[in-house]
Amino acid sequence: MPRPSGPVRVTKVPEIRRGDTVVVLSGKDAGKRGVVERVLRNPVGSLLRKRRWSSSWTRTSPLSGATVVVEGLNIAKRHTKPRQTSSSTDRMPKIQQGGILDIAQPLPMSRVMLVCPKCDQPTRIAHTTLDNGRRIRVCRHCGEALEVTR
Repeated sequence: MPRPSGPVRVTKVPEIRRGDTVVVLSGKDAGKRGVVERVLRNPVGSLLRKRRWSSSWTRTSPLSGATVVVEGLNIAKRHTKPRQTSSSTDRMPKIQQGGILDIAQPLPMSRVMLVCPKCDQPTRIAHTTLDNGRRIRVCRHCGEALEVTR
């Protein structure tokens, strides 16, 4: 039996991608700008989860737990010991240097907002479909396409 022909499903375009400039909305780094290094999606976001304080089951969206790592923002200190690591030859064992490392921690995607490269304003993102069927992100202020150059 053939499937009924309905509306064509279009894949969801991610709101914030690697290489985008974002501004932090809340927290200790509020108002600061930075470039997105990584986007981390929640692998169990679409599974059914039981709340601790309730007996009902809830379905969460796949992007509800998505986080972004922004270069130079939300920095945490990591104290490391000097450790001996094994190398290819046992004559000269390598020693990993100890000290205090500055590591950028993930921020929830709801705490950052994309900055348009054309009008240089924090903006929400609109989506438009081109003539060839490709969906792109568009700035709500100036209407320019938000394409990341890689």
